[in-house]
Amino acid sequence: MLVWGMDKFANPEHGVLVAEKFYFGLPARSFMPVWGVLQLALGTMVILGVARRITYPVLAVATGLTMVGVWRSIVDPWGWMLDGSNALFFPSIIIFAGALLLIAFRDDDALVLGTAAARAGAPRS
Repeated sequence: MLVWGMDKFANPEHGVLVAEKFYFGLPARSFMPVWGVLQLALGTMVILGVARRITYPVLAVATGLTMVGVWRSIVDPWGWMLDGSNALFFPSIIIFAGALLLIAFRDDDALVLGTAAARAGAPRS
């Protein structure tokens, strides 16, 4: 998420090229830096474990939508049967699975910012 966000923020033109090829031209070039900042914020919050009940599902939705957008690369990463595949996008399914695992085991997280507050009796993040 951090790499994707930095790419959209630092090089919006590349984000537009990727969006045109894999995401039906959405979002627009003018929105790329904003989208990049949102992805950077989400990635940072996930790494720190902030607001896990919100950020983990948002991460799963974002990676799931990415996975849908690059489905050809998951089914046929080398383009043997489907045009428009790219082996670089094959790990999208693994990243999505990781996001689901974060959700499944979020209550077992020990090294996140919300852990000390949870132990002290405060509401979980």
